Amino acid sequence: MIRLEKGQKINLEKKNGSKLTDFCVGCNWGAIVSGGFMGFGKSVKDVDLDLSCVMFDDKGQLIDHIYSPLYKTEFLSRYGMPPGKVDSLDRALHHSGDDLKGDQDGDDGLDNEIVTVDLTRVHPTVDQIFFFLNNCGQEDFSQIPYASIRMYEGTPQRVKEVFASYDVAAQPQYRGMTALIMGKLYRRNGEWRFSAIGDAFPDRNICETIKRIATDYAK
Repeated sequence: MIRLEKGQKINLEKKNGSKLTDFCVGCNWGAIVSGGFMGFGKSVKDVDLDLSCVMFDDKGQLIDHIYSPLYKTEFLSRYGMPPGKVDSLDRALHHSGDDLKGDQDGDDGLDNEIVTVDLTRVHPTVDQIFFFLNNCGQEDFSQIPYASIRMYEGTPQRVKEVFASYDVAAQPQYRGMTALIMGKLYRRNGEWRFSAIGDAFPDRNICETIKRIATDYAK
C-alpha cells in the first residue's frame, strides 16, 4: 500500500505489473464525540462530509460532475452549477450516496462515501478527474477525529487490496479549513496516473471549491 504524501505522483500499476483500471475511491470519517465517562453521558455531533468529483477536458473546461443530489437546485443555480447526480455521463464513475453523520461509535473501518471508477469506460474527452471533500457543517477538518481517503481494488461491499491512502483530519494545519482537494486522476501519454494534491481551503460551499479547481488546478 502507498501512503500518499502531498504532491506525490504515482502510476496506477499493481504489484504484478498490470494496470489498475477498476477501483474505488472511498472516504471514511468519524462523528465528533465529547463528554461522558466509560461510554455513559457522551454527546455525539454528526459530521457531514461530501466526497465529490469533477471532470475536465484537455482545455481545462468542466464537462461533467458527481456530487450529492441533496444540494438544493436553487443554491447551485446561483453559481451556475447543474443539479447533483451520482453517475458520470459515461457511467464510468458512480457515487454510493450521501452520508450525513459519519461513524457514530468509532472507526468501523468502512468507507462512508465511495466513488467507483472504471477507467476503461471514461469518455475520451475527459482528461482530468478531481476528487475533493467539503464539510457541510460548522466544524473544520482539525476538529474531526479522523478522516481518510483511500483507493482500493474491490467493490463498496468488499475491499480486495488497498492501493493508496491519505489521512486528512485531526491535524493542526487544517484549522479553519472546510474543503480539501484530495487529488486527481489524469492522462499522460495515453495512460492514467494519480497526483495527490492535498490542499485545504476555507471554502464556504462546494461551488466555491469547484470554481477554485477550475481556475487554479485544471488549466
